[in-house]
Amino acid sequence: MTTPTVETRPADRIARLLTEILSPAVLVAGVLIAVAWHATASALTALIWGVIAAAAASFLPIAYILHGVRRGAWTDRHVGVRAQRTLPLLVCLGSTASGTLALFAAGAPRDLLALIACMAAALVVATPITLIARWKISIHSLVAAGTAVTLTVVFGPWLALTWPPAAAVGWSRVRLGDHTTAQVIAGAVVGVIATGLLYPQLR
Repeated sequence: MTTPTVETRPADRIARLLTEILSPAVLVAGVLIAVAWHATASALTALIWGVIAAAAASFLPIAYILHGVRRGAWTDRHVGVRAQRTLPLLVCLGSTASGTLALFAAGAPRDLLALIACMAAALVVATPITLIARWKISIHSLVAAGTAVTLTVVFGPWLALTWPPAAAVGWSRVRLGDHTTAQVIAGAVVGVIATGLLYPQLR
């Protein structure tokens, strides 16, 4: 019997699915909009705040990355090659930090402002680790863990149900060979510290 190739193994297909549907861009936009909805009485106002925050921390950075992929500047939308991550990470950091300042100036709800500030803080830690220490910390794992903790802090302990999917994202990155176990754990630690320790202090 022929051994299945990597592409046909069920575990690898599951890992690829998790990597795509729970990608940083998706989770960042989702959690920002969810927190805006929780922090604002009006659905329309919540949508406006949430979309502004998501544009800064998710939509604009991923649009820049996809444009770079089309130009051939990097290999894929997850920027799997560490040497190619300099500009994408700096753009993500700059856009998220700018969004934090814009939301602060516009009087955004404190919960939302605190969350995007924590995202910027996490990138401040992750960026030099990748660019200076030359170690490819997992942004997927960072965002997944941070999202799970944020949802638990904001909506209550029953959202601890989101922790296993966050762990599954980390598993997917290792399974696909994009990160080592240590890089996934490091990303999760940064995400948990930013949202589990810093976020409750700022909100």
